[in-house]
Amino acid sequence: MLFTSLNVTHTARLAALLLAASTVPSLAQSSADPAKKTATAAAKASDKAAAKPVAQPIAKPLAKNTEKATEKATEKATEKAVARSAAKKDAAEQASAKAAAKSTAASSRTNLKSEAVNVAAGISAAEAALTPAELAIAEKIHVGTIPCELGASVTLVADAKTPGFFTLQGKDFRYRMSPVSTSTGAVRLEDPKAGAVWIQLGNKSMLMNQKLGRRLADECMSPQQLALAETLKKNPQASLFDPLPKKPILEEEAKPPGVITVFPAPVTN
Repeated sequence: MLFTSLNVTHTARLAALLLAASTVPSLAQSSADPAKKTATAAAKASDKAAAKPVAQPIAKPLAKNTEKATEKATEKATEKAVARSAAKKDAAEQASAKAAAKSTAASSRTNLKSEAVNVAAGISAAEAALTPAELAIAEKIHVGTIPCELGASVTLVADAKTPGFFTLQGKDFRYRMSPVSTSTGAVRLEDPKAGAVWIQLGNKSMLMNQKLGRRLADECMSPQQLALAETLKKNPQASLFDPLPKKPILEEEAKPPGVITVFPAPVTN
């Protein structure tokens, strides 16, 4: 019994000691918490007090820099806006100038066309105003496809709209021709612009270009000219270069000058 009571007493003491040991840290912790809270609050107050003097000098330069950046951005935006406005104005002026130039060019082209039409009308009027002598020459022109030497040929067609005018064409050429009066009476057509001349003789025709200085076609013969050429071959005409025929010499022309012929007196019964 004694041993059992001792064990109970010993156990109770151990329990009391353990309880006391567990209570001491909590008491220490509870007593340490107010001190820790006080130290933390003091540290925060100190940080705020230390931060306030430093934040004010830093904030002022930042505000100034922000104002400067804003001013620069505003200036740049204004400059860009002015540049855009000037560019738009220049573009509008250029467009207006181009439109005016186009209008002037169109007006000039219209005037040129009108002048060309007037000139063409004047030319047509001048062409239509042929003299009676020229119209008479035009009536003698042989028309149609006319063969020439060396296998060439020309085609001469009368203008149905403008009496007295002709179109002469061949290989690599085409001329608008009108009659021209000549002192020799030869039938002659000319294209003054191209320098072409068509001469129609009784037995042949020829085409020359005075600007080129050469003959474009020769020995061109219409059916009428061919018939005349055949007749001339059978009955050639005297040429200007042929010698004149000799006249018979009379007796009086054969005597030397100063000699008189004495005829005998008639005999009477």
